[in-house]
Amino acid sequence: MTPSSAAMTDAADQHTVDLAVEGMTCASCVARVERAARKVAGVSGAAVNLASERARISGSGFDTAAVIAAIGKAGYAAHEVVDSEAAADAEEARRAAEGRRDLRHVILAALLTAPLIGNMALQMAGARLALPGWAELALATPVQLWLGARFYRAGWAALRAGAGNMDLLVALGTTAAYGLSLVLLAQGWAGGQGGSPLYFDSAATVITLILFGKWLEARARRQTGAALAALAALRPTTARLRDADGSERDVPIGQVRRGDLVAVRPGERIPVDGVIEAGESSVDLSMLTGESLPVARGPGGQVPG
Repeated sequence: MTPSSAAMTDAADQHTVDLAVEGMTCASCVARVERAARKVAGVSGAAVNLASERARISGSGFDTAAVIAAIGKAGYAAHEVVDSEAAADAEEARRAAEGRRDLRHVILAALLTAPLIGNMALQMAGARLALPGWAELALATPVQLWLGARFYRAGWAALRAGAGNMDLLVALGTTAAYGLSLVLLAQGWAGGQGGSPLYFDSAATVITLILFGKWLEARARRQTGAALAALAALRPTTARLRDADGSERDVPIGQVRRGDLVAVRPGERIPVDGVIEAGESSVDLSMLTGESLPVARGPGGQVPG
């Protein structure tokens, strides 16, 4: 069997680098990272995956540090992916810790926002009992300035890069509601009057709901990453090459080149994409086509690795 494709390029001309990118929240972030990477001299291609938070940079003679710096100027943190089990475990532990922290923030924001929503509902129902302005301020301030600080940081980074993102919109919208409420509350205190409608509940509710949505999104990304990692773990790490003299030797998959003959015995997993040169067998194509039963393949048939 000869490989029909190989996920590598001539090291003398081109190379590929995988980067982990932090801070992306939407499709516009993906496009911004790709544009920033492509502006670096020597970069010919940049493909960014939001779900896995990875960027694959390809080109000839580019400086990886320059690519990371360009992505940093665009408002995102990036570092080169180290292909090792220890690095993968550390990355998984970091994401799990972030997930636990985000869940704590969501719960705390919900606890602080619940009285504000209840107060709003009572006012709409015409109840005379209502939270005083200072109590609304005390409940909304931690949500706005502490739990919502991530939106200010991400929005400021985007603003410095000359662009906008969802975090900037959240920061501007909630700050407007919070700031207006502060002004109305101060005017009421200065004039010895009260009763002006405040909007602390609106700002806190928006932040709480978006924090919850971000937590759900991050959890889905972690689950997707775990599923992909489990799938990748099933892939063979070595291939059995057959030399011109008929001898066979095991080599890492990364050393397989176009035109090499790869021997695959019955029951073994096919290590690389290829075309069958000799022999017949049934191949499991369920991952690509959804076919539940193995499909017969013979000489000239293409098989996926």
